[in-house]
Amino acid sequence: NNTIYIGKGAFENCEHLTSITIPEGVTGIEEGAFKGCSRLTSIILPNSVTMIGKSAFQGCSNLTSVTIPDSVKTIGEGAFYECSSLTSVTIPDSVTTIGNYAFYCCTSLTSVTIPDSVTTIGNYAFRDCTSLTSVTIPDSVTSIGSYAFSECGSLTSVTIPDSVTTIGERAFQNCSSLTSVTIPDSVTTIGGWAFCVCESLTSVTIGNSVTTIGGSAFSDCSNLTSVTIPDSVTTIGMAFSGCDSLKEFKGKFAADN
Repeated sequence: NNTIYIGKGAFENCEHLTSITIPEGVTGIEEGAFKGCSRLTSIILPNSVTMIGKSAFQGCSNLTSVTIPDSVKTIGEGAFYECSSLTSVTIPDSVTTIGNYAFYCCTSLTSVTIPDSVTTIGNYAFRDCTSLTSVTIPDSVTSIGSYAFSECGSLTSVTIPDSVTTIGERAFQNCSSLTSVTIPDSVTTIGGWAFCVCESLTSVTIGNSVTTIGGSAFSDCSNLTSVTIPDSVTTIGMAFSGCDSLKEFKGKFAADN
């Protein structure tokens, strides 16, 4: 009971470990603490834990559920990377940052609840979550990292709130089931390839504060039929190359096409 943290690599690659009880008083799960514990099926973290470290549960491929307590403030880089059996996760209101690669390649993850406390969704945070069908990003988030939801092929809808100012490069690349997207007036930059190869995307609304649409931002969105570019845009790359169904191009730059 005098333990304060579970140290770096403490149980790494303990392949026969199926369950573990972490006692109250533990405040941190350090880097790689349970990395590669491929038979671990569930874990409950006590209310004393404030930090889940880098790669803490990476490669726990049989982990189906995890309870993250309200005390946790940080979910580290790659914390649940390749937890391929994890089906759902609720992130508590205490968390402010979802680290880079945090849930990368959680291929069974169908739903995720992101609380109003989160301000940053890191690069690659949910990349290759191929079973994720919908996500609501709360109005506390200001930045969606590069590749954050890339390759989420089952994602049909996403709500981007008015708080977001930047959508990173390839943030929603190859979300092949996404049918529509509204980019709010708060967004100033749409990164390169942000929505490329979203083959089911038929409509997009671009907010009136966007100044930059990165190169290939909507390239190869083969079912996109119309788009309106607001007057705020000053820079637009080859954003719509390969959009074979695009028939209406309205607003700024329309005269050039």
